[in-house]
Amino acid sequence: MNHFILTGSILFCAGATASAAPQGFTPPGLGAGIEAAPVVDVAHGGEAADAPVSAGRAIDLAICLDTSGSMDGLLSAAKQKIWAIVNDLALAEPLPLLRVALFSFGNDGDDPARGWVRRLVPLTEDLDLVSRELFALTTNGGTELVGRVVHSATTELDWTSGPGVLKLIVVAGNESADQDQQVRFGDACKSAIGRDIIVNAIYCGNPADELAPAWRDVARLADGQFAAIDQDHGTVTIATPFDDQLAALSGEINGTYLAYGVTGQAAAENQVAQDDNAAGLNPGAVAERAACKAGGLYWNGRWDLVDGCDAGIVDLATLPPEQLPEQMRAMSLEERREFVEGMAAERKAIQARVGELNVQRQAFLDAELRRQGLESDLAFDAAIRAAIRSQAGTCGFTFPAVEKPPTAGTEGTQATPATPAAPAPGAQQAAVPAQAGAAVNSCAPNAHPRAQQAQGGAAGTVPPLLQRLDVPPAAAPPEVPEPADATESAPPPAGSAEQATGAGATGP
Repeated sequence: MNHFILTGSILFCAGATASAAPQGFTPPGLGAGIEAAPVVDVAHGGEAADAPVSAGRAIDLAICLDTSGSMDGLLSAAKQKIWAIVNDLALAEPLPLLRVALFSFGNDGDDPARGWVRRLVPLTEDLDLVSRELFALTTNGGTELVGRVVHSATTELDWTSGPGVLKLIVVAGNESADQDQQVRFGDACKSAIGRDIIVNAIYCGNPADELAPAWRDVARLADGQFAAIDQDHGTVTIATPFDDQLAALSGEINGTYLAYGVTGQAAAENQVAQDDNAAGLNPGAVAERAACKAGGLYWNGRWDLVDGCDAGIVDLATLPPEQLPEQMRAMSLEERREFVEGMAAERKAIQARVGELNVQRQAFLDAELRRQGLESDLAFDAAIRAAIRSQAGTCGFTFPAVEKPPTAGTEGTQATPATPAAPAPGAQQAAVPAQAGAAVNSCAPNAHPRAQQAQGGAAGTVPPLLQRLDVPPAAAPPEVPEPADATESAPPPAGSAEQATGAGATGP
């Protein structure tokens, strides 16, 4: 039986250090020519990614999934639980501005010149875009180069710079982490943490396997957390009496979206397509997606007038009529404003109903899990949520306490910025966020980033994409020394705490 393990570390929040790599920079030991390989953005068809935000409490999350032939269970779990992960982040206080990127690696159908690594989605706020590419993934053969995908995620994304930013890579797979002889994972991970990017490793197998220690080192060398999951049996889905109502309300929310600009109609159609993708899984996935659409992290100001006007990035007075929804083109300016306000009020009312039902659904799920004696700790989403909660806590975010007591087989540390020390040996608790009110100077509160985006846009401009603050020029990241051979002893017995010590961690 697999056990769920979280290896905690003393983490830090990214400060003012610029994170984007200068053109042509190759970290020591990574080999020449790696970055010269062409990058294809499948999701955007070659378009630029969302520009990074240089203010506010941002979370940038790059998810890297092994798509070799044995990983059908991982892809299924990711498709099932992507909305549950977002919903958990939506509980954070203050509400973050979330951007997600998606990479695949280990698929024989991809480009061997790039180490069979494919960047599917650059960092974006468009969660439906991430869902579209996630559902398009299939498995096929493969050589799984962990070092290459960590290196690609580190160097090929426009990571957000500035204070109050949490930059994370999550890499998940089930084969040896040290197959890449051209880009060693130790070099890639040290380069990542040198740019304030934390790497979390999810091993899809038994933590006692001989392959697990290298996956621990992937996390240890980049101040991340390690988890071992059961990719085939860890995801728990339970039908509830509230699922059908939530599905209906999810459809009603779509009716309040007002697509504008050159990409609006396609984005609105993709919104419906992702509803259908969730429906093709099970009612639980539909319900979790409905909850996400009612939350603060599901934001579509790039193509929806309600979100765009609310954030102040769209000016109805200057938006050309041909970029408006057809039903609004003959309206006067005042009528347009009233129409958008009416849709906003209708959406808010539907979202409130979704929120109420979702609370009841969650209570039902918790009771049913207890009644059936089921555990969800072995799941892909549980591993990601636990890691992000701990790491976001070091940046000043707080989350509601997890009521479920830790189960046997769970190891970890409690990360608190004010007390950078490992817990007493034998502590059995999952990693939890920092205590509310803990002082983290590098993550001082800022105004809501979307409001600051509106202030940064020129008056009267109508963006088909988001207006963003200018990002300062990137500075070269510090060079990192060649790592020693990444080796680690077998995992400790159940019940003992495991403290990761990497480039930014404390320890021996």
